[in-house]
Amino acid sequence: MRRVLVILSSLLLVGVLLTPQTSATTSAWYPNPGGDYTNPVVWQDFADGDIIRVGDAYYYSASTMHYSPGAPILRSYNLVDWEYAGHSVPRLDFGSGAYDLNGGRAYVKGIWASSLNHRPSNNTYYWIGCVEFNRTYVYTASAVDGTWAKRSQINTCYYDAGLLIDTDDTMYVAYGNGTISVAQLSPDGLGQVRAQRVFQTPSSVGTLEGARFYKRNGHYYIWLTRPANGQYVLRSTSPWGPYEMRQVLLDMPGPISGGGVPHQGGLVQTPNGDWYYMSFVDAYPGGRVPALAPITWTNDWPSVQTVNGRWGVTYPKPNIQTSRTVAPMIGPDTFTSGSLGHRWEWNHNPDTGRFSTGNGLRLQTATVTGDLYNARNTLTHRIQGPSSTATIELDYAQMTNGDRAGLAMLRDQSAWIGVKRDNGANRVVMTNGLTMNGSWQTTGTGTEAASANISGGQIWLRVNADIRPGSGRQARFSYSTDGSTFLSLGPAFTLNNAWQFFMGYRFGIFNYATQSLGGAVTVRRFDLTTP
Repeated sequence: MRRVLVILSSLLLVGVLLTPQTSATTSAWYPNPGGDYTNPVVWQDFADGDIIRVGDAYYYSASTMHYSPGAPILRSYNLVDWEYAGHSVPRLDFGSGAYDLNGGRAYVKGIWASSLNHRPSNNTYYWIGCVEFNRTYVYTASAVDGTWAKRSQINTCYYDAGLLIDTDDTMYVAYGNGTISVAQLSPDGLGQVRAQRVFQTPSSVGTLEGARFYKRNGHYYIWLTRPANGQYVLRSTSPWGPYEMRQVLLDMPGPISGGGVPHQGGLVQTPNGDWYYMSFVDAYPGGRVPALAPITWTNDWPSVQTVNGRWGVTYPKPNIQTSRTVAPMIGPDTFTSGSLGHRWEWNHNPDTGRFSTGNGLRLQTATVTGDLYNARNTLTHRIQGPSSTATIELDYAQMTNGDRAGLAMLRDQSAWIGVKRDNGANRVVMTNGLTMNGSWQTTGTGTEAASANISGGQIWLRVNADIRPGSGRQARFSYSTDGSTFLSLGPAFTLNNAWQFFMGYRFGIFNYATQSLGGAVTVRRFDLTTP
C-alpha cells in the first residue's frame, strides 16, 4: 500500500490530475479538520495565480509587473493559510536598463501572468513567462525557497503561459489571447520543439487568455479566463486537439463586497482526490486577491461548487490534516537578517550597493531626482485588506540637504509622509498629488499639503489604508516623535480604484536625493497591523 501511495503521489507531482476515485485509498489518512474558511484566503495583491501541489505543500505563484524580485511564491499546507516562500525571478534581468530605472522605466511591464510547475524526474521547479509580448524566459530551482537561475530565453511570446509536465515527462505550454496555442518544449525544458494553434475563441465568447494546462483521466484541459468576468475550459484527448469548450462561470457573484467576478487562476488536487480552484477577485484599490472554491466533476467536466448561486464567502475547510504551520503574512520586521525576507519587493531592480540589512534597513540615497517614480531603492510591501496600518521607525540623523525619506502609498496616484531636510533643518511633511498618465509617465511630482518642524533624529511614520473595493477609499497619515503618541498630518488621501495600473496600492519605504548623493536613513522597524 505504501508503495502505491508513493506512485500516486509521483503522478500528482507531474501535473497529472487524478480522479477522486483513483486516489480515494488515501482519504482515510486525512480526516476532515472541521470548520470553515473565509474568502479571500489571502487579502493581499497576488494576481494571475498558478497553483501546484508538491508532496504535502501547495505553492501559489503570482505576477508582479515592475517589482523586483518578481514572481513571488506563497506556500500552504492546507490551502487556506499561506506564507511568503520565495521568488522565481530574483532580479528583472530582461535585457533593458529600464528595469533598473536607468535610462528609462518599466512600469506595468515585466512579469505578467506566468506559470510555475515541478518536474519530479529531475526534482526541479520551472518558472516560465513572457516579457513585453516578444520573448519568454525560463527560470529553474531545486527548491522554491532556494536559488533560482535564469536558464534560457525563447524568442517567442508564450503569452499567459500554462505549463504541463505530462505522464511521459514531456513538457507542454498552453498560451495565447483569443488564439490558443500549444508548444512542446525540448527535453530539458529550455527550448521549443514545435508549436501550433489548437483553438480559436468564438466571437460570441470574446477573448480567452490566462491559460493553465492539465491532464486528468486521459483528457487534456486548458483552463482559460474571459477577462474579467468569466472562466472557460477546453478539453481534448490530445495536447494538440481538437478541443471542445465549456463555460465554467460567467458573471458569478464574488465573495468580496464591491469586488469583481472570481476568474483566472488554476486548479489543484489534494492527496485524497478533492479538487479546488484558486481564482482571483478584482478588489481595487487593493489589487487582485486570491479566492478558493471546491470543484466537482461531471462526465469529466469541472464545475465550481457555489453557495446560493455565488462563489461562497465561506466553505468547509479542505479535507486535509497537517501539523505543519506557516508564518504570518503581517507583523513586524526589524531587518536583523543579512537579507530581506520574501515579503519585500523593490520598485524596479535595486541598486544593491546602496542598501543593507542586519542592523535595521539602511537606505543610502541612490538617485538624484525630484520624482519619487524615478527614485531607485523604494522598498514595497503589499497592503493587508480590508484595512491595515503600516508603521516605520525611521532614523533620519544622516540625511543631507535636499533628501526626502519616508513612507508612501504607492501606485499611479500616490501620496507620502516623510522627512525633508533642507538648509540644515528637518520637517515632517505630508505630500500628495504624485500622478502618472496612462503611459505611466509622471504628470505630477507632488504638492506639500502639511508639515511640522522636527528634531532629534528619530521619528515614527504611519499610514492607515482602507483598501475595500470601491471608490472613495482613503489613507490617513500620522507621525510620532516618541513611538507612542501619533499626530495626524495632512488631509486624507483618496485612493484610485481604476484597474489599468494592474497592481494595487502598496506601502513604499523610500529615500532619495534632490541635490546630491551621500545621505542615508535607517529603518529600525516596520510593522503591519490590522484593526
